[in-house]
Amino acid sequence: MKLSVFCGVSVDGFLARPDHSLDFLETGEQEPHGFEEFYNSVDVVVIGRKTFDVVLTFGEWPYGKKQVVVLSSNPLNFSSIKNGVVEQMSGEPSEVVTQLKARNFKHAYTDGGITIQRFLSSGMIDRMIVTRVPILIGTGIPLFGPIPHDITLRHLATRTFKGGLVQSEYELSANQ
Repeated sequence: MKLSVFCGVSVDGFLARPDHSLDFLETGEQEPHGFEEFYNSVDVVVIGRKTFDVVLTFGEWPYGKKQVVVLSSNPLNFSSIKNGVVEQMSGEPSEVVTQLKARNFKHAYTDGGITIQRFLSSGMIDRMIVTRVPILIGTGIPLFGPIPHDITLRHLATRTFKGGLVQSEYELSANQ
């Protein structure tokens, strides 16, 4: 099973503002930058509870019929989700991956600050696509946090877009 991250961050490395808002990610007119193709390549989305709470404020469920797994050790209420396929799991990243593999999922989109950090620290992430938005916000929820050891990245590509986005793709070394 492959686990990937596809995220946007401010140039100073924040996924969201301290209040979890994402308004800065949409700076002016941005051309397509590969998210739709990436999203079509995954068969399950793994997010944390805080990300789930933010997604609920969007109004419409953004994941369509794609299987979504929300990580939380506390009970969650999914009653407001219409036409979505969502469930709850808990446990260490390796336990979550084992459960997903047992259900024959092949490619997971891993999203949310703490979730990305936990899966990176446990060596579960295989690929990262990070799109830097041309803005500094000074404070917020960082993409990266403390890690127990160095994580070696192999640079695959960097693309720039007319709107100022800079996107870098990395493969993470196995056996970390």
